Amino acid sequence: MKKFSIVIAGGGSTFTPGIVLMLLEHLDRFPIRQIKFYDNLEERQEKVAQACEILLKERAPEISFLATTDPETAFQDVDFVMAHIRVGLYAMREKDEKIPLKYGVVGQETCGPGGIAYGMRSIGGVLELVDYMEKYSPDAWMLNYSNPAAIVAEATRKLRPDAKIINICDMPVGIEERMAQAIGLASRKELVVRYYGLNHFGWWTDIRDKAGNDLLPQIQAHVAKYGYSLPEEIEASQHADASWMHTFAKAKEVYEVDPSTLPNTYLKYYFFPQDEVAHTNPSFTRANEVMAGREKHVFGECQRIVENQTATDTTLEVDEHASYIVDLARAIAYNTQERMLLIVPNEGAIVNFDEQAMVEVPCIVGSNGAEPITQGKIPRFQKGLMEQQVAVEKLVVEAWAEGSYQKLWQALILSKVVPNARVAKELLDELIEANQAFWPELH
Repeated sequence: MKKFSIVIAGGGSTFTPGIVLMLLEHLDRFPIRQIKFYDNLEERQEKVAQACEILLKERAPEISFLATTDPETAFQDVDFVMAHIRVGLYAMREKDEKIPLKYGVVGQETCGPGGIAYGMRSIGGVLELVDYMEKYSPDAWMLNYSNPAAIVAEATRKLRPDAKIINICDMPVGIEERMAQAIGLASRKELVVRYYGLNHFGWWTDIRDKAGNDLLPQIQAHVAKYGYSLPEEIEASQHADASWMHTFAKAKEVYEVDPSTLPNTYLKYYFFPQDEVAHTNPSFTRANEVMAGREKHVFGECQRIVENQTATDTTLEVDEHASYIVDLARAIAYNTQERMLLIVPNEGAIVNFDEQAMVEVPCIVGSNGAEPITQGKIPRFQKGLMEQQVAVEKLVVEAWAEGSYQKLWQALILSKVVPNARVAKELLDELIEANQAFWPELH
């Protein structure tokens, strides 16, 4: 059986140890001969890499491992590039969240002005990875889960149309896991879903079990009462970040907007932006929560592993959300024809929608990549919302490619969470100032 070589691009990420642990748990399904880390920040990657090297020696000594900042070393002889980069790190995410809040606008890493700012930073970084892969391992596939996935996916479609890249997001996976738990199923893998939308902007329209029984009404009844919160969490919410608890509960109100479907949680930012602004502490946003929580824990634990030279009692956790990355890699490697939600060019998957839009729909995945499953025509309400949002994403990519101030201003004006053109301009000027080191020059 072939063993695969993987490079994790974004080796210094706090998510990297969880992905390594997850890959180790699935070696029987997806054998690996080599794991490489690639990052352009050597010091940050080093902290994670030293701990992961110890982990690998203890749990799978047969897998060769190296961490590098050299693209040629990283991208040569690989079958899969697993990419999760954050250009500008959490320091820039904090600005993405806090600058809009000054103007009474939603501050969030993938929605509205924050998502646009992050997208303008991410495009160049992801395209660079695609180019390295095509140069050094032209037969490899990139599984990209770098955010903001919608803008990044549009950029790769437009600017690298022939690249072997599949853009993925774990948010629907996480929500489906909650749906399954809410009705007493063991796993989301027992669900067969129909879904359409854009990344962080979609709706489930049909959910069945493998025998074909309709589960949608049962899940809708739960969401109408609790949102995507689970009853035990409502009693003991200390186990999760407060911001996520709020998000899952808020889905109850988002669901009321169209009770014939089930919504992606991110729609709360577009339907109830004023609630989100009111609920956010402008001096301690989600980026601060992550830096104080997850980032501190992961780097601290990596340091402890290195000091003790063992990972036997580690508190690093398997990123179970990420197991869909193995499913995707296996589907391509072994032509398994697995059904998965992915971000792909529309090309008729949603019949009455822009052919050139990057949509999130169920796909069948095999050795040729993803084949979208047609979701038919969509209602006017969703279509109107999606057309506005796709226009934002396309304008951002055009602004990046052309260095166009005008188009980026237009993208911000069109964003549903920005109240008017004047605020959009003021926001844009401040975001340009904050992102001088990362954005192309606009004129």
